[in-house]
Amino acid sequence: MRRRSVLIAVPAGLVTLAACGDDGSDSSKASDSASPSASGTSAAPPPKIVDGPLPAITAGTKFDEKPTIAKGSGDPSEQLAVKTVIAGGGTTVAENDYVQANYLGQVWDTAKVFDNSYDRKTPLVIQLAAGAIIDGWRYGLAGKKVGSRVEMAVPPTWGYGSQGNEQAGIKGTDTLVFVVDIQAAFNAKSSAKGKNVAQDNTDLPKVGTNTDGKAPSIEVPKADPPTKLVADYVIEGDGEVVAAEDSVLVQYKGVLWATGKEFDSSYSRSQLTSFSLQQVVKGWAEGLTGKKVGSRVLIVVPPALGYGDSPPAGSGIEKDSVLVFSVDILSKM
Repeated sequence: MRRRSVLIAVPAGLVTLAACGDDGSDSSKASDSASPSASGTSAAPPPKIVDGPLPAITAGTKFDEKPTIAKGSGDPSEQLAVKTVIAGGGTTVAENDYVQANYLGQVWDTAKVFDNSYDRKTPLVIQLAAGAIIDGWRYGLAGKKVGSRVEMAVPPTWGYGSQGNEQAGIKGTDTLVFVVDIQAAFNAKSSAKGKNVAQDNTDLPKVGTNTDGKAPSIEVPKADPPTKLVADYVIEGDGEVVAAEDSVLVQYKGVLWATGKEFDSSYSRSQLTSFSLQQVVKGWAEGLTGKKVGSRVLIVVPPALGYGDSPPAGSGIEKDSVLVFSVDILSKM
């Protein structure tokens, strides 16, 4: 399983925090040390953003094409240098949004590439939030539009600080150059995108199909719950298929079959949730595996695939409860 670059947000009662990774050392493979993850960085005041200097992009000049970046010439700015190389026409990215992006990072004065997502053909999905990403990305990408290519020169103050990152070969004096292609952005108002699927089985809960970022309704029928897992499309997206080892970014809402009472929701926290399918209850892992990104899925989890006789303390879930979820799969991570 590839190493994740995102700090895991833990929804109440659903997942446990766990590390996952591989031993790859190639610059095309994600690593906690070489990616824009904020590990080891310290808070710094907001930078003054300037438009240069920035090295030339000498090849791979189209959006979402792996770029080749020249070595920096002369001394880099002591401020954060940011340039929109290609202006996109999508939604505007805001601080605390999640962005899905391909990127390449290298050192200013050596042009040594220390990380890139293009070769692994898996874009990074990461939150532009303090503590989740280096400040250069957090400040440099905010205000940019989806579909844009952005080049940044990030001094140590808004990168990895004076300690640098030894494992990635980044010294504490290195200015880092990034080219970032912003493919998508997600926030607390994001929803599934796709075609509505008929909900004809009257013995199953009916889930609302609104896509305005508000929590969908879940109407539980006055019937006995199913004894086996149910995982049905409510809205079918057209994105990639989720695999059992994947991590995903979701909106979700959970209610009890017995009462219809909500016990957990990302909507009520106004905060998206990311997790590995290897960290959630079996009903979620099995229910989301094979489903497409962009979809809304109804999952009915029997006790054997949920919490059984050991529900989380303070969750409001009784022993042997049947759980009903609406899950919007926004992105793979």
